[in-house]
Amino acid sequence: MAFFYCDFRDPKKQEVTGLLASFVSQLSAKSDPCHNILSSLYSEYDGGSRCPDDDALLSCLEEMIKTEGLPTVYIIIDGLDECPSNSGAKPHRVLVLELVNKLVDLQLPNVRICATSRPEADIRTALGSLASHAVSLHGEAGQKKDIADYVRSVVNTDMNMRRWMENDKELAITILSRKADGM
Repeated sequence: MAFFYCDFRDPKKQEVTGLLASFVSQLSAKSDPCHNILSSLYSEYDGGSRCPDDDALLSCLEEMIKTEGLPTVYIIIDGLDECPSNSGAKPHRVLVLELVNKLVDLQLPNVRICATSRPEADIRTALGSLASHAVSLHGEAGQKKDIADYVRSVVNTDMNMRRWMENDKELAITILSRKADGM
C-alpha cells in the first residue's frame, strides 16, 4: 500500500512530484524488487545528488507496480481537492488528476486506486469515467453525526471550552458542525 495525503498547508504535498516520490519510497520499503528499482534510479541520478524529474519518478513507479509476483498494490490519494486548481501554467490538481488517469490506463490487474476528495466539479469530471466504484459521503447523515460528535468531544474536553455555559457549547457545536460542509 502507498498512501499520500494532499495537504493545503504544505506546498510539497500538493504537487505530483511529492506524490510520486512518496509512492516510490513507500513501495521500495515494502518490497525487495521495488527497492532494487528505486536503488537503480538513485544510482542513475548520481547517488541522489540530482533529483529525478516527474517522468523519471513515474517510470520508476510504473516499473514497480508492473513487477511480476508483486501482491495487490493499493494506491491511496486522500484530499485531491487540497491541490490548487489555479496555480501555474498547469495547475497541480490537473497534474495529479492526469497521473491518476495514467495509472488507471495501465490497466494492471494487481493495482487498486482509491482517490478521495470533496465533490469538486473538475475532480468529478476527471475521475467519473475512470471509477469502477464511486462512494459519496458528502452530506450523509452518518458523516454529519460523526462531525458533530467530534466537535462535541472537543468542546467538552478542551480546558477553556469546558467552562463555557451549556447553551454556548451547543451553539458552537451546531454552527461548527453545519459550517464543516462534510469535512
